[in-house]
Amino acid sequence: MKQIRVHGPNDVRLDDVSPPRPGPRDVLVRIAACGICGTDVSFVHMGGMTGRPMALGHEMAGVVEWVGDEVTGVSVGDRVIVHPGDDRLGRLGSGAPQGGLTPILLVREAANGRRLFPVPDGMPLSVAALAEPLAVGMQAVNQVDVTRGERVAVFGCGPIGLMSIATLVDRGIDDVVAIDPSRTRRQLAASVGAGHVLDPSAVDVWGELARIHGTAPFMFGPTPATDAFVEASGSDRVLGEILQHGRFGGRMSVVALHYQPVPTNYLQLLMKQFTIRGSFEYPPRFEDAIELLARRDLSELITHTLPLEEFHRALAILEGSDNCGKVMITMGGDS
Repeated sequence: MKQIRVHGPNDVRLDDVSPPRPGPRDVLVRIAACGICGTDVSFVHMGGMTGRPMALGHEMAGVVEWVGDEVTGVSVGDRVIVHPGDDRLGRLGSGAPQGGLTPILLVREAANGRRLFPVPDGMPLSVAALAEPLAVGMQAVNQVDVTRGERVAVFGCGPIGLMSIATLVDRGIDDVVAIDPSRTRRQLAASVGAGHVLDPSAVDVWGELARIHGTAPFMFGPTPATDAFVEASGSDRVLGEILQHGRFGGRMSVVALHYQPVPTNYLQLLMKQFTIRGSFEYPPRFEDAIELLARRDLSELITHTLPLEEFHRALAILEGSDNCGKVMITMGGDS
């Protein structure tokens, strides 16, 4: 059986591995589609995180192939989205022995529940595999507590930023500004409902936000009246700019990966009573993301689809170009 695994820094291989041996509390899922994302790129550069070959893949959907005797609520043939887990449930694809970039995935302790969710009728499994990144973007929105009538800016229109925009629009927030230097990603942001798109290499972003959202008073001069920010760009500079130019009482969620310490102006934080919240993983109710996928067709965000055997090419597309949305690996079957 094949499995994408990281063996060391920048050493990722399509390995031959032994078929999984499930127990009575486990389920086997034949994976049809699994997305790859920025964290997978990071794992490859880091060389994994376990000291042993590390399986990749945490955005997956497929068909149940085998069910242990102690597992209830799941049957062979069910189309499912696999929850990649957490420290309580156990993880898949993020340091665990199993990952979704494989034809057959062993889901341990499925008998505990909350690991497998039904795919809505008529939804392709490649689209169902968007549930995990959508849940990440949704949690970033949850962390800034946006309500109708508020003005929001999303920095970075990679898959997570795009999923945040889709969530905002689904919740009736129609004054969303998307900021990204990639023309392709700005077009995708507009297609999912961003009211305005800005190229930070071509315009003064903060001047444009003041024009679009108006201004709010501050003792050292007015600021854009943008109420909330989602930082999905991964740019250290953007973090500082949001704090410098954000409004009094503004909020920011940080969902992008920042691996190095970033200098922070705590005087600005104090004087503006600005709120910064980290955003990690998913809403408490994972079904929220699946239900949004059922309401809104986000298949256009999948810009590249490749087979498992072309994983290295897929990884190069994701890492080497900002002119892509979600890169999806498919393994045949109902995708």
